[in-house]
Amino acid sequence: MAFYKDERLALFIDGANLYSAARALGLEIDFRKLLKEFQGRGRLLRANYYTALVESDDYSPIRPLVDWLAYNGFNTVTKPAREFTDREGRKRHRGSMDVELTVDLLETAPHVDHIVLFSGNGDFRRLVEAAKARGVRVSVVSTNESSPPMVSDDLRRVADSFIELEDIAELIARPRRETADTPPLDDSED
Repeated sequence: MAFYKDERLALFIDGANLYSAARALGLEIDFRKLLKEFQGRGRLLRANYYTALVESDDYSPIRPLVDWLAYNGFNTVTKPAREFTDREGRKRHRGSMDVELTVDLLETAPHVDHIVLFSGNGDFRRLVEAAKARGVRVSVVSTNESSPPMVSDDLRRVADSFIELEDIAELIARPRRETADTPPLDDSED
């Protein structure tokens, strides 16, 4: 993966997608290490983290992370998740941040040289094409090592470079250990 010290960088992190990819590999992302790693790869102008929040819960497991990120160099973009009942009658939550991430990325593109998109969501294929048409290099970070792969083949192919999450795990994740995870939000369409 080619990075240049003088290039202007921006990170766009699809929180739910990165969480799922990391979990599939048994990783826990250390966002302090992630930020430091990319600050060392160029002039990091922006690090955006996108996630939907369940507002009705007394305790949301994602809230402390979002608060920490906001105080430690990340621009956090959130919105309330919507509650729905699935076919089995269980209450579930859904919240897609695709539109917010897309708009912000396209608004940022004229001001940077290289965008790093932490997502494997194939819906971002056209977004990557649009950013590249504006002269921006785009790297996609996700995993092809999980079963099933967490990255869309179309997204991987359209990116200027694909960064396998497993390959940078030592640089941006905590040492592996067994953890009890909470399920991510259902990020499917309405």
